[in-house]
Amino acid sequence: MTFGESISTCFSKYAAFEGRASRSEYWWWVLFTFLAWAATSILSNQLSAIFSLLVLLPSLAVGARRLHDTDRSAWFLLLYFIPLIGLIILIVWFIQDAKEPNRF
Repeated sequence: MTFGESISTCFSKYAAFEGRASRSEYWWWVLFTFLAWAATSILSNQLSAIFSLLVLLPSLAVGARRLHDTDRSAWFLLLYFIPLIGLIILIVWFIQDAKEPNRF
């Protein structure tokens, strides 16, 4: 999946928590949100905050779909609330290959 395809897929599945997301879809989305956030924060903190709110739901949705692709429940996104350790665990899971067959 290319950069543009990933962004359009994530916006078209704005709040779709079901299904699966490939590694490329997830990581292209992360790159897009980081670059756009950096650009908007240079322009204005308020603009950056608005952008962050606009992409919060699709970011959670693509994260949930990525966890589904690795045969894990989307509830594991709650690991974000555990400082550092939770983030490291999620990054390792997001990097892993898809698991076949899986329940999702």
